[in-house]
Amino acid sequence: MIKTLEEGFKQLNIPYSSEIENKFVKYRDLLKEWNKKINITAIKDDEEIYIKHFLDSILLLNESAIKEKKTIIDVGTGGGFPGYPLKIVNDNYELTLLDSLRKRIDFLAEVKKELKFQNTELIHGRAEDLGQNKNYREKFDICVSRAVAPMNVLCEYCLPFVRVDGYFAAYKSYDISREMLESESAIKKLGGKIKEVKEIYLPRADILRKIVIIEKCHPTNKKYPRRAGKPSKEPLM
Repeated sequence: MIKTLEEGFKQLNIPYSSEIENKFVKYRDLLKEWNKKINITAIKDDEEIYIKHFLDSILLLNESAIKEKKTIIDVGTGGGFPGYPLKIVNDNYELTLLDSLRKRIDFLAEVKKELKFQNTELIHGRAEDLGQNKNYREKFDICVSRAVAPMNVLCEYCLPFVRVDGYFAAYKSYDISREMLESESAIKKLGGKIKEVKEIYLPRADILRKIVIIEKCHPTNKKYPRRAGKPSKEPLM
């Protein structure tokens, strides 16, 4: 079954090694073990974990990104996706994982320890609060998120973390044409512009993943993100 991972890497043209394989296997085992205690993911089958969590997370990568040094924040990371798989493939990344649930952060800390990740920070908190913190605001080259939220809401959570000329990559999995139209004004208000929408089929699955790449063109107005709960209750239009 591990062949799923190796073949997926080959299909994505990403270098694969025994070291990478061992880390993903250890990650899988920890995920399944902790999932018995707390609800991290509804996906429990090994094959699905490899495809829908691990391979899905690294769709953002290409050959030029394999060794680059970047600062990355993963907002609403949950079980560590896509942040940890990206870190496994490229250990040069300086990674910050943000999640609002303490128990998930405890799980991520265990993964960090077992996989011996360096330059990795785990934060228990909300994006609305951390996005106003001067130590994190506009400090990252890339923000990534697989969190489930409309684009205008997600961008208010995420774009404040991105430095000018950096990028926000939002993972989506359905028809987002209307959602993109409705979020254009909000993205502009937050200092960004839509660069491209990458469409990639998950290896070994008939699932089309869309990754929206937003470029940060201008600093985000200091009033964003608004206080906790406001972005979701009153989305920017």
